[in-house]
Amino acid sequence: MVILKKIKAATLIETLTASVLIIIVFMIASLSFNNIFTNHVKRDQSSIENRIKELEYLVIHDKLKLPYTEDFSTWEIEIISKNEKTMIVYSQSGISKEKQLIANE
Repeated sequence: MVILKKIKAATLIETLTASVLIIIVFMIASLSFNNIFTNHVKRDQSSIENRIKELEYLVIHDKLKLPYTEDFSTWEIEIISKNEKTMIVYSQSGISKEKQLIANE
């Protein structure tokens, strides 16, 4: 008859403890990633930047009549000309930016 060797194995408590620790680590990691992605989506301003580039192109090629104002989504865009300099000002609640252009006038 074959004699079976005893294999050392982890107890049920050790297995449950390791599982709980792994679950806690994954929960913390998933919450961190969720926070990062949420902040990235909130700060995404690519649509307004694309619209400003379009308006800049139109101003440079004299396709817009100045002064020009526009409401784009939640942004207010204003293009004004002062002393042969063209300025694009766009603002949203709490965020205000200004871009200066030198257009052919």
